Amino acid sequence: MRKAFVIAVRCIWVFSVVVTGIAFGALYGWEQHGLVGAIALGFVGLVVSAFIASSPALLLQFLP
Repeated sequence: MRKAFVIAVRCIWVFSVVVTGIAFGALYGWEQHGLVGAIALGFVGLVVSAFIASSPALLLQFLP
């Protein structure tokens, strides 16, 4: 039961971080550079958020 809970929390963590990264990148790209910027920065957001989602301790190192 505990293992299933940990897996569920990790899945929720990964999903929320990746969606937030893509949305932030796409929104910033759309406002600053249009459609091409939204696609490019959305992809950058995906890559960066994938690294952050894989290791939550990495995110904590960047927080002040």
